[in-house]
Amino acid sequence: MEVMSHSSTFLLPSLENVNGPSPPYALVVLNQRLPRFTPLLWEHAQLHVCADGGANRMFDEMPLLLSHEQEDALSIRSRYKPDVIKGDMDSIRPEVRDFYSNLGTKIMDESHDQDTTDLHKCVSYIQDFALIVDKSNLCVLVAGALGGRFDHEIGNINVLYKFSGMRIILISDDCLINLLPSSHPHEIHIHSSVEGPHCGLIPIGMPSGKTTTTGLQWDLNDTEMRFGGLISTSNIVKGERVTVKSDSNLLWTISIKKP
Repeated sequence: MEVMSHSSTFLLPSLENVNGPSPPYALVVLNQRLPRFTPLLWEHAQLHVCADGGANRMFDEMPLLLSHEQEDALSIRSRYKPDVIKGDMDSIRPEVRDFYSNLGTKIMDESHDQDTTDLHKCVSYIQDFALIVDKSNLCVLVAGALGGRFDHEIGNINVLYKFSGMRIILISDDCLINLLPSSHPHEIHIHSSVEGPHCGLIPIGMPSGKTTTTGLQWDLNDTEMRFGGLISTSNIVKGERVTVKSDSNLLWTISIKKP
């Protein structure tokens, strides 16, 4: 069975010195406080999508994140123009919608669809986006996916399961989360300069009958995990490589270091 590799290279200042080719990235901005490294994620991404009120966050907060650059707010907003704004459009402010629309941003009103979240709508769009050729290795970065209302966080995690065949990473200032499908063994490359050491492996949706790991302070050895029993939270990575094999899908989470 082919090993699935994972690496948080998108948190590194430059992709030039990364071993091997970097995957194509798409960035989705949600309606939560922007992580401090959002400008870095933006530079790495080939496609930039705001989910409804995420456009307000870009408009209001990106100039604050880049205040050290001595550039006026209008120039920053124009430079960090989303390619697409998509959602049910119940949160975006009219002046923000007009600002980006006048710059050429594609506005996609999906208010007729109340059965899926704005993140679901955006990931579906990215999945079908024709200009990203190498979709087999595409990685979707979701900024502002954690924090705020718990039901929103659970909705975002549900998108990981709904699109389990895609690489999707939920990101906040403090940590990241991605899905490890049971269809593959996994190798996670740790960039200790920007992430760790705290980490966790969490079964959601169904128990894990057997999970085996290497590279953790408290490794699992054909260990059963379930809510109401053992789950591997508050674990610690020991080196630059973690391996995981499980008979059910797991969430991997690791802390992101403060500068």
